[in-house]
Amino acid sequence: MAKQILVAPAPHVHGTQSTQRIMRDVLLALLPALVVSVVMFGVNALVVTCISVASCVLFEYLIQRFMLRGRTTVGDLSAVVTGVLLAFNLPATIPWWIVVIGALAAVGMAKMTFGGLGKNPFNPALVGRVFLLIAYPVQMTTFPRPVGPIADAFSGATPLAAVKSGAMGLGNLDFQDMLFGSIPGSLGEVSALLLLLGGLYLLWRRVITWHIPVSALGTMALFALIAAAAGGMRGELLWEYPLFHLLAGGAILGAVYMATDYSTSPMTHKGMVVYGVGIGVITMCIRLWGAYPEGVSFAILIMNAVVPLINKYVKPRRFGLK
Repeated sequence: MAKQILVAPAPHVHGTQSTQRIMRDVLLALLPALVVSVVMFGVNALVVTCISVASCVLFEYLIQRFMLRGRTTVGDLSAVVTGVLLAFNLPATIPWWIVVIGALAAVGMAKMTFGGLGKNPFNPALVGRVFLLIAYPVQMTTFPRPVGPIADAFSGATPLAAVKSGAMGLGNLDFQDMLFGSIPGSLGEVSALLLLLGGLYLLWRRVITWHIPVSALGTMALFALIAAAAGGMRGELLWEYPLFHLLAGGAILGAVYMATDYSTSPMTHKGMVVYGVGIGVITMCIRLWGAYPEGVSFAILIMNAVVPLINKYVKPRRFGLK
C-alpha cells in the first residue's frame, strides 16, 4: 500500500517558542524599568501605560472583529507589548487623549493596515511615537521633573536636549543618575541599567540575539568617539562622550527592544549587523547635526524600510554552493 504524501506550505520546521511566550518574555524584561518609571514620575507613568495598553488592545480587537472580520489575536500579547513600548516613548504628563491617538496610529496605521502581526514593515510603537511627535510636538517634548527619592540631578530639558543646546556641558553630567533613572524624559529613558538587564534576560531566553543591539550601540559609541576626537575633546571627556550617547535618550530602549522586532528586522545575522550599523550611524547623524536632539526612532524606521533590500542582498550561502 502506497504511503500518503501530504503537501503543505512552509514552514515545515517549527520551534518551541510561541508568539505569546515571546511577548510574555518581553513584558517581563520591561517590567523592572516600568516600576522605576512609576517610582520616578509617580502614578502618572502607570496611568499613561495602562491607557496605552488598553487602547492598543481595544483597537486591535475592534479592527479585527468589525473590519477584517477574522480571528482576533489579542491573546498573543503583541498588542500589549506595543502599548507598553508606546508608553515608554511618551512623557508621563502627556494628556490621555493623545495617548489614545498614538495607540490608534500604532495599531491601526502601522500594524493592522498591513494585515497584523508579522506583516507590518514598520515598528508600530515607533510609528505611533513619530506620529505624535509631528502632530503634538509641544506635548511630546514637555517632560516632567522626576519626583522620586533620588531625583535631584536634572530638571527641565532631557540630558540630550540640554547638551545639544549648550545649556549643560558634559562635565556637569552625573552618569550615575543617567544609569539609575533620576533624569527627566520619556518613561523608557529613566533606567538604562534595568533596560540592559532586561536585554540580558531576553538574550538568555533566546528571544533576541546580540547582533542588532551590539552593532547599533557599538556604532553609536564609535561614531561619538570619532566626533569627540574631531571636535578637540581630550582626556576624560573623550571617553565620556560615547558613554553619554549610549545612556541618554532612547538608545538602549530602541536598540534592544524595538530594533529587534522580528517583523521589521533582517532574517540573517549578517543582515542584522548591517541593519544595526545603519541605525547607529543615522541616530548619531540626527543627534549631532539634525534638528531633533534624539534620532533613534527615525533611524529605526528608516532602516525598517531598508530591511527588504538587506534581505535581498545579504543572504546565507546556499547549501552545496562552492
